[in-house]
Amino acid sequence: MSKVHVLNHPLIQHKLSIMRDKNTGTKEFRELLDEISMLMVYEVTRDLPTEEVEVETPLAKMKTRSLSGISIGIVPILRAGLGMVNGISSLIPNAKIGHIGLYRDPETLEPVEYYCKLPLDAEQRLLLLLDPMLATGGSASAAIGFLKNRGCHNIKLVNLIAAPEGVARIEKEHPDVNIYVAAMDEYLDEHAYILPGLGDAGDRLFGTK
Repeated sequence: MSKVHVLNHPLIQHKLSIMRDKNTGTKEFRELLDEISMLMVYEVTRDLPTEEVEVETPLAKMKTRSLSGISIGIVPILRAGLGMVNGISSLIPNAKIGHIGLYRDPETLEPVEYYCKLPLDAEQRLLLLLDPMLATGGSASAAIGFLKNRGCHNIKLVNLIAAPEGVARIEKEHPDVNIYVAAMDEYLDEHAYILPGLGDAGDRLFGTK
């Protein structure tokens, strides 16, 4: 069974189309990423466990469903993953937020961890690992590995846009991890940019070049 979920809701696709436009400015880009992340989290959390509880409405007592106490952690990959945090945390305000920072070694080209700060009970939480772009999959795979090395095994990867190459790498190296994307694009160019993509998500998010 495929662990790749493409969330093609019309509102997600509409907002993503605006984000792709090269004329969309930083402020609007940031707001749209916020909104899409919020929409995506509905599907990402669709299988959260619930339990029956009793509440009393103004008219009567009733049985209803409530989350059964599962704890969630939000872990953006620095820096672009930060742009997805607010939208998700607005719907899951009790989630704890960690951070993972990676850079690519210029000689080995392998991802190197330079920062990792997680909730103390991260290994007991469902962790949502965030990065807008899943290109080669190198950084995401390394981040998942770093989390697993710290005892975390309930991990979901949440990306805005993915390339087939990145998805294939995650499926090969971490077949237990579900991947959620708003769009699956065509391929990577010679510089490992996703085509057609939307450019450098971090630069467009923070107004840098």
